[in-house]
Amino acid sequence: MKNTALTETHQALGAKMVPFAGYNMPVQYDGVNIEHEAVRTGVGVFDVSHMGEFLIEGPHALDLIQKTCSNDASKLTVGKAQYSCLPNDDGGIVDDLIIYRIKEDTYLLVVNASNIEKDWNWISSKNDVGADMKDISENYSLLAIQGPKAVEAMQALSSHDLSEIKFYNFVVGDFAGVEHVIISATGYTGSGGFEIYCKNSEVKQVWDKVVEAGAKPIGLAARDTLRLEMGYCLYGNDIDDTTSPIEAGLGWITKFSKTFTNSEALEDEKRRGPKRKLVAFELDDRGIPRHGYDIVDSSGKKIGVVTSGTMSPSLGKGIGLGYVPTIFSEVGSKINVQIRKNAIPATIVKLPFYKG
Repeated sequence: MKNTALTETHQALGAKMVPFAGYNMPVQYDGVNIEHEAVRTGVGVFDVSHMGEFLIEGPHALDLIQKTCSNDASKLTVGKAQYSCLPNDDGGIVDDLIIYRIKEDTYLLVVNASNIEKDWNWISSKNDVGADMKDISENYSLLAIQGPKAVEAMQALSSHDLSEIKFYNFVVGDFAGVEHVIISATGYTGSGGFEIYCKNSEVKQVWDKVVEAGAKPIGLAARDTLRLEMGYCLYGNDIDDTTSPIEAGLGWITKFSKTFTNSEALEDEKRRGPKRKLVAFELDDRGIPRHGYDIVDSSGKKIGVVTSGTMSPSLGKGIGLGYVPTIFSEVGSKINVQIRKNAIPATIVKLPFYKG
């Protein structure tokens, strides 16, 4: 089991620690609902240092990114970030990731913790253009400072005007007494805020000052309920090697203005329309949908499966995502979720669940 540079800090705070993607991670401190509410209404800080970071550099860096990633990274200028995915050869997804253009010929790829080795091997296997690749995952930490009060609470920690950093933009500068950190207006909660990339040796100082400035420590459990209320995909649940970006609703990050891995087949799928779609649903009656539960039609026949589900702390009802045949995917359509012996009625809704 690997530790982040902050494992002892979390333990000292009384966090409940669990194994996650090979790391010893805090799942909660004071309880999921309390932490969830803190991010929706105030400001919280997550240690997500288990995430992977690759540097792709040199005159052919963009060529490698363009051929392996679904989104059009040629649109990125220095200081901008982009959500994308790595399609595989069979119509599925190797991983989803964020691409940062750090300098003219330097890109930072941030990948999921459980896929670091897999992604590295995949991108390396496609690198016939001579791009320079470095895996810096072990040396860097990542904090997510999230919530509507993030700018106000954190402004005193930086000389940059944090309110000027637009969504999916970033600056490299001073933060919490540390120079040359990435301050990125990205996140996985839908409540605004920043992600801070710094060296492992610097993160304890940053964490302490962020908490001192008013951010509540938040665990992975609330991170999951927050992202699900927005309908953000979680790799391994809602997307994986067997799900296409088209059926997962990620057509908006799949740009056919260029050629990339399996782009011809994906373009054909988009043109014909996928046979199934990832949908969002709310339970009409009491119950909590869970990952792996069957989705059934009115006659009880299995038509799909729940990929993510929870009791929404903000809405007070059961919500979830799952794949169903396209004929069931229209907003307002009725499905049922099999919870033990009961088929609980549910309605297909438009994302996000949480409207803010």
